[in-house]
Amino acid sequence: MSTRFGSAFSVSLAQHGAVMVAHVTGELDPSTVPTLRESLRPLWERSDLTAVVLDTAGVPFCDSMGVNGIIGVMKTCQAAGKRFLLSGVHGTLARFLTATGLRRAFEIHDSADEAVRAAAPGKGSA
Repeated sequence: MSTRFGSAFSVSLAQHGAVMVAHVTGELDPSTVPTLRESLRPLWERSDLTAVVLDTAGVPFCDSMGVNGIIGVMKTCQAAGKRFLLSGVHGTLARFLTATGLRRAFEIHDSADEAVRAAAPGKGSA
């Protein structure tokens, strides 16, 4: 399933067992955060999912509102009883998370595959 808005921003979902990976492509800013939330909304009620990985490898830019959106997604995910992981963090997002100390608030993995392995049922914490 893929939600595409112009050529600038898209969210595509790929299920790996009980883990859903949301591959985000494009800038994450005030104009795209609502699209991210709307694309993920159907996941919160899915009882077959135990974790959501937000793969940001395709995000060339993320401002403070984008980070705020990611925090909101994490909180919604946790409220729904699902583990939340980030992958592919680089560039402005990595610098922002490090500079603000927010990096410690997230479970971050280098790649989506690594995050899926870590989030597989029976691995790590829920």
